[in-house]
Amino acid sequence: MKYSISQLSKLAGVSSRTLRYYEEIGLLLPREKGENGYRYYSSQQVDKLQQIMFYRSFDMELDDIKNILNSDEFDPVAALESHLIKLENQKAKINRLIDNVNKTILSLKGETTMSDKEKFAAFKQNIVDKNEEKYGAEARRKYGDKAVDDTNKKILDMSLDNWNSLEELNELLNKTLKIAVEKGDPASETAQKACALHKEWLGYYWNFYNKEAHLNLCLMYTQDERFKEYYEKIAPGCADFLYEAMKIYFA
Repeated sequence: MKYSISQLSKLAGVSSRTLRYYEEIGLLLPREKGENGYRYYSSQQVDKLQQIMFYRSFDMELDDIKNILNSDEFDPVAALESHLIKLENQKAKINRLIDNVNKTILSLKGETTMSDKEKFAAFKQNIVDKNEEKYGAEARRKYGDKAVDDTNKKILDMSLDNWNSLEELNELLNKTLKIAVEKGDPASETAQKACALHKEWLGYYWNFYNKEAHLNLCLMYTQDERFKEYYEKIAPGCADFLYEAMKIYFA
């Protein structure tokens, strides 16, 4: 079937302006253009637009979507299977929150009891799932499945008091790092305090500890854009600064 730009716009629920922009950046080209300049799209472009909208639903940048869809190795079935896994994970997160809210309502009505651990179980599970999605593959490659599974279990088993202490420690660590980076000296007292706080922070997650693993983790912060982006939000150049400070800390 052939669609005009206005027909495809209505079918997909996106504006004609968006479709023209996708054409402009080479993301979605019309199958043909008539002599009058009208754009026409076939089922092939409909399928591609569907894929684009799937990726956009996961907040992926348009340039990244373009690189994926235009790759010779792109497999639409594998892509849909990947989308399905992500959606199932999102569904599981929402269902956990719904269960948590329902149980909280019953608890407030006096119809059931709810432990402090249960009150935060869904939130902690969502944190574990989010970390797995963003960093799991890299962490498992570097440290092995057992180390990552043990870390996840430690988070899920964390008491409310420890959870609150971790939140306070994380806030103090970030503030100290920001001040240290602004001072600019990785050997300064503030920078070395940040290193000690980072070691303490790791203790909430790791069941093991050694200097080499800690230093390698900080090195990974400088090499992996996902980690680097997190530390850049604290202060520009923060990941590199922390690595340099940590080398001094362990010297």
